[in-house]
Amino acid sequence: MTPDIKPLVAGNWKMNGQREQLDQLALIARGASNPISEKVDIVVCPPTTLLYVATTFSEDTPLGVGAQDCHAQAGGAHTGDISAEMIKDCMAQYCIVGHSERRTDHGESDSDVYQKTLACWRAGLTAIICIGETEAEYDAGQAEAVLARQLQHSIPDGANERNTIIAYEPVWAIGTGKTPSPEDVGNIHQFLRDAVVERFQGPGERMRILYGGSVKPANAAEMMKVSNVDGALVGGASLKADDFLAICAVYSGM
Repeated sequence: MTPDIKPLVAGNWKMNGQREQLDQLALIARGASNPISEKVDIVVCPPTTLLYVATTFSEDTPLGVGAQDCHAQAGGAHTGDISAEMIKDCMAQYCIVGHSERRTDHGESDSDVYQKTLACWRAGLTAIICIGETEAEYDAGQAEAVLARQLQHSIPDGANERNTIIAYEPVWAIGTGKTPSPEDVGNIHQFLRDAVVERFQGPGERMRILYGGSVKPANAAEMMKVSNVDGALVGGASLKADDFLAICAVYSGM
């Protein structure tokens, strides 16, 4: 972790979760209370169908709630989309943008992510901006070049520690059970830290850089010790309160 940066653990439920899973959300909301919340910020990003209910469950608790995507425009003829303003109206505080599954499944470009980030800021949401290389890019030694491009073109000027969180997710590790070594993660996160400090100066020093990619209770402690890993973006393990809270507890030092 980075000294003087409060870590954040965010759970991305992806296209999972119906009303019967609300009991897990309630358990997470209760588990997010002190003393864990004193050491780590905790966020859950459920599907849009559960977004408003999630914010009511988290009311009067330290649990933050976010969406998994937004449209760049505030409104209009965009059937099936949801604007950042609608997300804010549901009382959420965060929104994931640029996840590799959006980039791959929906052909989202860095420019699309850039515009969605601006939309998040416009609505008063904190953007969790995802970046990451594919297995082919990793094998070809192109990871840093890919990440540098994504950082440059996905993040607008004006990013700071309040409106922006960066989540590094090696695409080849998402849902595969594969994880890079702590040394590799440390090298990448140092590269990312240097890049955001060079571009944003002081705010770049304080910006949280999360690691994502098959994060589980079994490997969270190992990743927590890596320099410049300021928390985690958790996929499947966030669907079960016990697993997710165990990861949060690791980052809180409990």
